[in-house]
Amino acid sequence: MQEIQSVCVVGAGAIGSLFAGHLGTVAQMKVLTRREEHAALLNAHGLKVRGKSALHANIRAATDPAALGDVDLLIIATKATAVEASAKRIAGHFPSATVMTVQNGLGCEAVVARHGGWPIVSAVTFMSGVRHSDTEVEYELDTATWMGPWADGKASYADVQQIAALIERSGLKAKAFPDLLPAQWSKLLFNSCVNSIGALTDLPHVQAFAKRESLTDLGHLVYAMMAEGRQVASALGIELYRDPWAMNVEAVSHGQTGDDEYAHVFSMLEDIRARRATEVDWLTGAVVREAQRLGIPAPIHETLYRLVKARESSWQRKQATEIAHGSPA
Repeated sequence: MQEIQSVCVVGAGAIGSLFAGHLGTVAQMKVLTRREEHAALLNAHGLKVRGKSALHANIRAATDPAALGDVDLLIIATKATAVEASAKRIAGHFPSATVMTVQNGLGCEAVVARHGGWPIVSAVTFMSGVRHSDTEVEYELDTATWMGPWADGKASYADVQQIAALIERSGLKAKAFPDLLPAQWSKLLFNSCVNSIGALTDLPHVQAFAKRESLTDLGHLVYAMMAEGRQVASALGIELYRDPWAMNVEAVSHGQTGDDEYAHVFSMLEDIRARRATEVDWLTGAVVREAQRLGIPAPIHETLYRLVKARESSWQRKQATEIAHGSPA
């Protein structure tokens, strides 16, 4: 991989905007947007980052990948549900790029690989923020992005180290791994549990997720589900980088401000509340598929996976009924 001088971000939501705003201070930054208005605003005003960082980056944006030219690094920061569409958009473009996928769950790298021969770096991130407008994002949780070469791809560990160094130089946190699977599965098991439970209970990440004192405490379910997931990882020969339960306890402690009502709202819960398709197929569903392939029982994951899918289908059915009767969806 040549020295990284130009970067393109696909998916300028909160995470993509944080990458673009920071990396735009150390490299030529391009953003592939869905909307012409978004591209025009970024071209005119750049991207402002506030919160944990106070930055302003100049951006070259377009809805047509051909208008952006080639780049050294392309970061796909969409949700897992949008990776297929994003990969189709970049197919035939950016021939010199190394592609870094930054999604929850498993399987997005293979989706990208079907559309081009780029070297692929796998990444998962723990940072978070709020996108206030097309040109402003707030940096809230300044935790690291973990990355490693995709096991089935052409990227090297040296490539990953160079990308991590650039991200660190931009003011974000990053950690390079020669093998990302132990870290990727650590986050997968954490996310598959708390996201699906949060989506079904309508609870953000409050202290209840880590309490196991009384019979009715929600932490019992979280702990049991994570233990079940650890068995699947163990059967795959994966020694987890971090214990998902410890990650859960640490995460809820970040929300303690003297007011227990403050807590992170899971992306899956946001999707459920907005009646959007969730990432459950790439999270809880990914664990279920691996368990079934190995012949290992995973009844808690199976139950929550099916319940979230049923929740999705319930509003799809309701919307179809409302449309059929001429009522607003």
